[in-house]
Amino acid sequence: MAINIPETGQKRLVILGAGFAGLKLARELVNSDFQIVLIDKNNYHQFQPLFYQVATAGLEPSAISFPLRKIFQQKKNIFVRVAEVQKIDADKHQISTEIGPLKYDYLVVATGVRTSYFGMENISNHAIPMKTVAQALALRNRVLSNFELAVTITDREKLKELLNIVVVGGGPTGVEVSGALADLKNFVLPKDYPDLDFSLMEVSLVEASEHLVGGMSKLASRKSKIYLEKLGIHVYTGTRVVDYDGHTVTFQDGRSIQSNTMIWAAGITGTYPDGINRERAVRGNRLPVDRYNRLPDVEDVFVLGDLAYMQTEKYPNGHPQLAQVAIQQARNLARNLKRMNESRELRKFEYADKGSMATVGRNLAVVDFPFLRFGGRIAWLIWMFVHLMSIVGVKNRMLVFINWFWNYITYDQSLRLIIKPFRKV
Repeated sequence: MAINIPETGQKRLVILGAGFAGLKLARELVNSDFQIVLIDKNNYHQFQPLFYQVATAGLEPSAISFPLRKIFQQKKNIFVRVAEVQKIDADKHQISTEIGPLKYDYLVVATGVRTSYFGMENISNHAIPMKTVAQALALRNRVLSNFELAVTITDREKLKELLNIVVVGGGPTGVEVSGALADLKNFVLPKDYPDLDFSLMEVSLVEASEHLVGGMSKLASRKSKIYLEKLGIHVYTGTRVVDYDGHTVTFQDGRSIQSNTMIWAAGITGTYPDGINRERAVRGNRLPVDRYNRLPDVEDVFVLGDLAYMQTEKYPNGHPQLAQVAIQQARNLARNLKRMNESRELRKFEYADKGSMATVGRNLAVVDFPFLRFGGRIAWLIWMFVHLMSIVGVKNRMLVFINWFWNYITYDQSLRLIIKPFRKV
């Protein structure tokens, strides 16, 4: 096999990862003098902020995924390759992939993060993470399959374990999936399963720190907890989960909850190919970069997005791992790469914080703008508009809007399908 990229007189920019940072960089440079090679293990871009809606049957995966080749149709200077990158050889300006080696002039590592279980093997084996569309689908299958099984069981203790759901991690992902599960319990599933006693179903959110939605304001944290409890969620803050065997969630203080389903949204760690000195990595396995997103002491290699750890006066502990940071870094790097080709002075990256937000449930969200902080229905509408406009593709935006509108007026969702992966017997 060969990666099969033609040699031209253009400088070759290889981008590893088609998340927010990698995709934005490629789109910014698609009509430039660079030859761009975009490599990802999937042939599509995933809109991660809405994974939880796929997991709770609010959206189909196709609504938040967009084929990379469609984005770059009729663009002659960009090549998309679906492959796993195995190693970076910075001395030779070359990467090794499962489909062959490739030389580069500039390399951008935007491979992002994966779930971290902090070395807890039992939790790794039994909990369900939510970092990919496939994992979101697996969660949807688990929840719906549990309900199908529940209608056949009469033992109340076994029913509780089957219906209980524990979400670990009180960041935006944990808060959003908890709220969506509460909406399912309160508005949707009782119509599908009228013979079940839904008082047996509990949704619990567990956060190790004292505050939810870390990184947002104390007002957002306080309102998030109020909204979740209003929806019937059991919120445990200052509580650490130490074990899960597939049936029992065990807390550090010895308490436990019986549950067949635990969703892990509590930790992430950077992921990147071999060839980069792993001793450089800091907390969260992030890679330190300079103000231009360059990897120090490694020629022509840049790091973007969640993987990049950049210290500034305003952010001495690195920037928050948010989509807006990744997008702004990609935009700044695109301009700097053009400047490098023109032998012009580079511009340092400076993050412009436009605010943070998280939805908690129907008509409930929290918003932190630099000049204003609030929650409730208006915050929820703003959250919907911002996320709708951020989705790639007009068709996808329309699909999401139609689904949201229908779900809102009917208090229902039509996507409760158990789609199991094919296994050849």
